[in-house]
Amino acid sequence: MIVKVKAWTFLLISAYLTACAAPGTEKFQTIMDSVTAEKINRIIRSNVIHASGENHGEVISRVSSAFLGTPYQADTLIGGPGTPEALVVNFNGVDCFTLADYVEALTRSHDQKSFLHNLTEVRYIGGNVDYLSRRHFFSDWFSITPRNARDVTPDISPDYATVYKQLNRKPDGGEYIPGLGIHSRKINYIPGKAISPQVLDHLKTGDYVGVYSPLDGLDVSHVGIVVHHEGRVWFRNASSLTANRKVVDSPFLEYMRAKPGIVVLRAG
Repeated sequence: MIVKVKAWTFLLISAYLTACAAPGTEKFQTIMDSVTAEKINRIIRSNVIHASGENHGEVISRVSSAFLGTPYQADTLIGGPGTPEALVVNFNGVDCFTLADYVEALTRSHDQKSFLHNLTEVRYIGGNVDYLSRRHFFSDWFSITPRNARDVTPDISPDYATVYKQLNRKPDGGEYIPGLGIHSRKINYIPGKAISPQVLDHLKTGDYVGVYSPLDGLDVSHVGIVVHHEGRVWFRNASSLTANRKVVDSPFLEYMRAKPGIVVLRAG
């Protein structure tokens, strides 16, 4: 899980961003290139994010549409055992988790400064920019306060199942995230065989959906966003599939048909 620094050109927006640092924590480095900085401004300007009375899910849909076609890129974050954590902001390439981070932070923001602050709150527990404070698991979004979203899985289908996991424990007893420890957690999920047209009717635009993982030490294996358009339900996601390698809209039912299940979170 230790990430490598990618060879793209960075603009250090500030050597250390004190405005986003949580009280009592050390200052941290913010790394963002000029292309990303301009995209942040353009998305916020063009989407009028805080439209009066607008449903938060619709804002998520509109903001996330700005990422369609963005190349898939894993391991863009910087930090790990022995490597100081940096606040990385990179819209040139995203994976499924960084896409969700960026979208949710953008929906809460009115300018670049507020976006950087909100990104620390979404990505890190208590806004503490540190590797072990990073929300490494999808269920961290609803199980650790302050919460990014709430678990609405039981509201989506009466056929949901509940399991108790030992998150971060590898099958050999080691840790996926060294030093994070093992976390007992209750996970609700809708089994793949129970994902029906009726389930789709209960999913709302802007819901964050994780593909359930049957491995005991993990909660989900992939994350995306529900979008309703053209009379269908879509799974907007940063796809690592060879045929895609970018952010795409996949037909939800077809995509999930062979998957173990889904976990559904709702923000706002």
